[in-house]
Amino acid sequence: MADTTTIEDELAREEAADRLQEIARELRSDGPADVQVGNKTLTLTPASVLEFDLEIEERSPMLGGDREELTISLGWAAQADEQ
Repeated sequence: MADTTTIEDELAREEAADRLQEIARELRSDGPADVQVGNKTLTLTPASVLEFDLEIEERSPMLGGDREELTISLGWAAQADEQ
């Protein structure tokens, strides 16, 4: 079964950058990465090599208004607990 936890919010530009830096710090550390999603903290176990996708969407005014969107996706195979 797959669980998905999401949050959508409006943040000041600086606050959004701070959130990205928090996630980057967790990824740089060895071991599990704790990621805050709303009022919930998720502990992830990233592999040493990650799949990295970066997508930028630009919409013109002809398609309903100027809008830019940046999507960053990281993925990895879950590691089994060592016993």
